[in-house]
Amino acid sequence: MRARIVAVCRGGEKGKRKEAVMTGFFEKGVGLVGDAHAGTDKEVSLLLKERVDELADKTGFSFPAGAFAENLLVEGLKWDECTPGKCIKVGEAALQITQIGKDPAIPHSYNYCGFSLLPRFGIFARVIQSGAVNNGDEVQWLQSPGEPKVEAG
Repeated sequence: MRARIVAVCRGGEKGKRKEAVMTGFFEKGVGLVGDAHAGTDKEVSLLLKERVDELADKTGFSFPAGAFAENLLVEGLKWDECTPGKCIKVGEAALQITQIGKDPAIPHSYNYCGFSLLPRFGIFARVIQSGAVNNGDEVQWLQSPGEPKVEAG
């Protein structure tokens, strides 16, 4: 299965769930334009749809896109390949992974129905190439932060 964007999500306030939108513009050095976390050290947050599905199966709850305050809900990326320093192409934008999860020493108060996935499973990134990202766009690994070329294989 090819990795793809399931949902682009934006929120105007920190500590609240984000709303799924059809498209967003990711600006280099800023993040998702119009999102409360744009311009912070965690410009963009990604969550793997497979993690959300696992929690839904375990709890019996349904979790809409943006429920865990993620900017991008992604399907098909392998968790063990998501490591800091690696880069991905999403739509017209390119992102570099900067952090996995959140610092456990810093309290995380946001949850949805009592559940929170970003502290442990959030993938945080910075925008290294500006561009639009749409629901359904393919996600591809890149060679390096300075070269937005798709890796072979």
